[in-house]
Amino acid sequence: MGYTITEKIIKNHLAVGEMVRGEEIAIKIDQTLTQDSTGTMAYLQFEAMEVPRVKTNRSVAYIDHNMLQTGPENMDDHIYIQTVAKKHGIYYSKPGNGICHQVNIERFGVPGQTLLGSDSHTPTGGGVGMLAIGAGGLDVAVAMAGGPYYITMPEIVKVELKGKLNPGVASKDIILEVLKRCTVKGGINRVFEYVGEGVKSLTVPERATITNMGAELGATTSVFPSDDITMQFLKSQGREKDFVELKADPDAKYDLEIVVDLNELQAMAACPHSPDNVKFISELEGTKVNQVAIGSCTNSSYLDLMKAANILEGKTVSENVSLVIAPGSKQVLNMLAENGALAKLIDSGARILECGCGPCIGMGQSPNTKGVSLRTFNRNFKGRSGTVDADVYIVSPETAAVSAITGVITDPVKNIPVGALDIEIPELFKVNDNMIVEPAEDNNDVQVVKGPNIKPFPKTSVLEDKIDKKVLIIVEDNITTDHIMPSNAKLLPYRSNIPYLSDYCLTPCDSEFPERAKENSGGIIVAGHNYGQGSSREHAALAPLYLGIKAVVAKSFARIHKNNLINNGILPLVFVDESDYDKISLMDEMVMENVLDSVGKKEMTIVDKTKDIQIKTKVDITDRQIDIIKKGGLINYMKEIN
Repeated sequence: MGYTITEKIIKNHLAVGEMVRGEEIAIKIDQTLTQDSTGTMAYLQFEAMEVPRVKTNRSVAYIDHNMLQTGPENMDDHIYIQTVAKKHGIYYSKPGNGICHQVNIERFGVPGQTLLGSDSHTPTGGGVGMLAIGAGGLDVAVAMAGGPYYITMPEIVKVELKGKLNPGVASKDIILEVLKRCTVKGGINRVFEYVGEGVKSLTVPERATITNMGAELGATTSVFPSDDITMQFLKSQGREKDFVELKADPDAKYDLEIVVDLNELQAMAACPHSPDNVKFISELEGTKVNQVAIGSCTNSSYLDLMKAANILEGKTVSENVSLVIAPGSKQVLNMLAENGALAKLIDSGARILECGCGPCIGMGQSPNTKGVSLRTFNRNFKGRSGTVDADVYIVSPETAAVSAITGVITDPVKNIPVGALDIEIPELFKVNDNMIVEPAEDNNDVQVVKGPNIKPFPKTSVLEDKIDKKVLIIVEDNITTDHIMPSNAKLLPYRSNIPYLSDYCLTPCDSEFPERAKENSGGIIVAGHNYGQGSSREHAALAPLYLGIKAVVAKSFARIHKNNLINNGILPLVFVDESDYDKISLMDEMVMENVLDSVGKKEMTIVDKTKDIQIKTKVDITDRQIDIIKKGGLINYMKEIN
């Protein structure tokens, strides 16, 4: 039997286990990336491992999230990351060089290699045929230290693309169609592998849009073949030596198959407040728009912004719309400036932002009260934009640009000027890596600089044999890491200060949670399905850890967050009978006896003393993770085995 693309890469990197679906395996990691929102904590954890130099082929630290410098905190973190990178063999991408995923695919992505990133949209690298996976910062720190990355051997979903997109329908609409069918929970422990004749019509940036937003499926990752299109892209970046052909064998077997006919696709939007709440633009036409934002790691490539510039050429942004544009990289911005496209954007009335994440994470450009914002981004969770009552729609650059002109949601298929999408991709892109700082060859003289806002990460302790704690909060399905640890312009500067951040933990769900946790010396969280979906931010585990959370009892967990809980010594428990969720009340006293033995048996009976009932749960973790939990987290575990 032949191999899929995913299996070929895993086979070449397999360090532990066998490629049996559902079994735990470990893979060697070739590359890592961090960004400044998660990076500071990841490097503090890396330093704690006392490894003098990273052991990957390449590790890059990007500054792209915390760009607003309204106080010293963000720049202090940047200086810390730059100096720790210089000392330990890590490349440093300066602020302004671009968004980690855009720059990584331009300058460092290599087909057939593995990439682990402390950002949930790391799967963007699948656009060039990498097995690129998002993870918590501690997992990335371990990979930099030379450790393998553990995952459940995933099911592999074959997504066959037929036909060719019609003008005005974009690659964004392909991933929206997949999200519509599979939902935000449909990708857990799965890899989505794109094949078929339709693949040949998609450029690497278009493929990267799909793999980037595949993170919203909850998928381990998504991957495209490495073919002539990939070679052309790498050659344009002066990196043809990195090309490796990679495709599935004709007799490869898949666990699930999806067929998407590109000829039949229409322009679509993810409606508030979930990426899988997808509707046709034709159903939404005429909805008044207050803001349009084009950019993010999903749609900020040269191709995306050239489309926007051509659509906006000679037009004026509607008087009631604020249009903001964030190029994905310095390379993109440079090229737009040189070929005149930047002038077209500015002339239309667009505001040009830094090459960074910006509005996507609520770092500036929040919409007005009850405003409608069209964004070419990947997430539209309630409040993520920085405005709690805003309605955010996720759309393609074509839809965004056309709607910015009309002032209402507008179908691009019927409204794009003739020839606007006929874009000639340059044979050679402008390559200037002068904002990437190389690490020191001799690190003895490099001094790591830590500003006063950088606090030590909270320490864990070995698992106790009895837990007697109260239920401090009960939350619903699809609670995101934005709910657990909010990310906005006011809080992002404190990403290296867990004591400060903990005062905001889960406050979007219950403003009294942090104080309740302190008054009761910690406790237990009860949750619905898909708890912890969204960002990879480890802070959503570190802040609860600091507040004394011992366990989260949920109907199900998102992959990355579950791993982050385990890595930080917090028990993730799953209801055996989901109806037990409805029996629990706030402040019920929950008792777990013989915890160590129960974790070993992968089952835990919780006694709700307040209700005098028993609740059975599964400890759905691997044997290795049992050892991690018992030792109080991954750092303690690594110290013991080393």
